[in-house]
Amino acid sequence: MNGILLIDKEKDWTSNDVVIYLKKSLSINKVGHLGTLDPIATGVLPITLGKATRLFDLFLEKFKTYIAEFEFGYSTDTLDSTGEKTEINSRIPDLTEILRVLPIFEGEIQQIPPQFSAKKVCGKRAYEYAREGKTIELKPRTVIIRKCKCITYNNKILTLEIECSAGTYVRAVGRDIAEKICTKCTMIGLCRTKVGSFDIKSCVQVRDVNKQNIDKLVISCENALINFEKLIVDNILVEKLLNGCPINIDNKKDGYYKLYKNEKFVGLTIVERNSAKMYLTLI
Repeated sequence: MNGILLIDKEKDWTSNDVVIYLKKSLSINKVGHLGTLDPIATGVLPITLGKATRLFDLFLEKFKTYIAEFEFGYSTDTLDSTGEKTEINSRIPDLTEILRVLPIFEGEIQQIPPQFSAKKVCGKRAYEYAREGKTIELKPRTVIIRKCKCITYNNKILTLEIECSAGTYVRAVGRDIAEKICTKCTMIGLCRTKVGSFDIKSCVQVRDVNKQNIDKLVISCENALINFEKLIVDNILVEKLLNGCPINIDNKKDGYYKLYKNEKFVGLTIVERNSAKMYLTLI
């Protein structure tokens, strides 16, 4: 079985918990996921089955959308509600203050990863240093935030919709917003609603997946790559590509293309400088 299964991950499950559960319940060995969600988070977790696990790099850099909840008045060492309180600031900002700074966090920005993060420093994860009680210097990284929109603000709880590039730490967005208005906040809830074109409306709960309905739930590799153009060549050239030989291609922009043989999807090619070669065989 090859394809992508869209799971709405439950809170307190790790992404690996979902993978292990599906391996056992479906008796499938080759199962992976397209982007980790922390245990505190819920929402879209694309699961890859069979040869679809090889699509990881293509989806790694997709933009993601989150609904995040932040509580003002204190901070924690992890920047979310799973951590220990480190500072209390009783000043609760008003909505006008918050709305004034939100535009600062749209576009290309510099973000310092949290101390409790998977960022590697000298071959070691930042969270490993943090668990040892060590504070390390983490360099800012460039991330892109397309949207940072206030959904609601009630009783010191701010709910934001954030659309961002891969590598963005949503809890760090809350930290930085609070710092801009001279207070503290902590992320208390997070739901990922989109990963690229995958939407939470198309997701199912992991416990609702079984051997009887899996065929109806899996998105084929072809359909998962719906945004890629087709490359139409004759069958002789298709065979050359499948055998590892590059072919000449005119009038095609550089990029990835879906390849077909006798109208049957066979995989992805990559075109560079008028030359096409096989990138992934998915048959």
